[in-house]
Amino acid sequence: AQSGATGGVVYGGVATATAGAEPGAGVGVVLVAHGGGPAWNARVDSLAELVDDAFPTRVALLMGKQAAARRFQDQVAALRAAGAQRIVVVPVLMSSHSGHYEQVRYLTGRVDTLSEVMAHHLAMAGIERPDDARALILTPALDGAPELAPVVAERALRAAGGDLTGRAVLLMGHGPSSAVDYAAWMQALRALADSVRERAGAAHVAVGLVRDDAPEAVRAEAVRHIRDLVELQERATGYPVVVVPLLVARGYLSERKFPADLEGLEVDYTPDGVLPHPALAAWVRRRVMEALRAPAAATGPVERSAPADGVAGLAGSPHGH
Repeated sequence: AQSGATGGVVYGGVATATAGAEPGAGVGVVLVAHGGGPAWNARVDSLAELVDDAFPTRVALLMGKQAAARRFQDQVAALRAAGAQRIVVVPVLMSSHSGHYEQVRYLTGRVDTLSEVMAHHLAMAGIERPDDARALILTPALDGAPELAPVVAERALRAAGGDLTGRAVLLMGHGPSSAVDYAAWMQALRALADSVRERAGAAHVAVGLVRDDAPEAVRAEAVRHIRDLVELQERATGYPVVVVPLLVARGYLSERKFPADLEGLEVDYTPDGVLPHPALAAWVRRRVMEALRAPAAATGPVERSAPADGVAGLAGSPHGH
């Protein structure tokens, strides 16, 4: 890492700066993450510690055993009690096109309805929309952010032993269930794949999404596609394919499910997600400063149309039923 001319930070040639802007007084940040085991959550906490140097930062979890102790409304209240006048909510999620991002949109007052499954997940942990939800500023998720490219390239090079010359890389992600969201994920991630190829010096970089929450037959077909893609990459290059998970942090998916999906294939695999890495702190700071420059656009109107897969009217129901 090196200091940029504008006073920000440059990682791998990507300016991840806040354009020299000083953090605004009275600003707090809530990082919202999926949640997992203690080690998974600790990686998100390490990100918060890095961001906390610029803005008071709290972590809210949507799922997992610690979710009830890290409820969104409690993190917002803690920042308000500490004097935060403006709170920026940054979803530490791979995509803005997901059920979990919809949960964050609900919690920040952008929508009044959720699918029954997503509403149930919130209710199980006692997570509710704060009274001042509309005053919160919501940013996009990672969505193939430029700060990801040097992180993923670093992971790929490490898995390959430091040299990707003539080799192929597969970026393997969770992915959404719906076809429309799948298209949005792939659009962002193909651009990321191109950046990773240029930075890492790989011969080819592709993206595969397992669609982990989709019906079993849909997921099985997605895995079949990934396996076919890996075999084609190996034949084209003559080397084992390097597989890098596109996940927020290392956990059950990267340690157990992805390896099982790849069983029998000759690959060089790393279970590491994108956290921890200082470039992600720079991404958070950039998202916050962009949101503060256009708070009206970031808050946006409340949408009352329901998603197609069923709704739960949470606004008037503490249990989400």
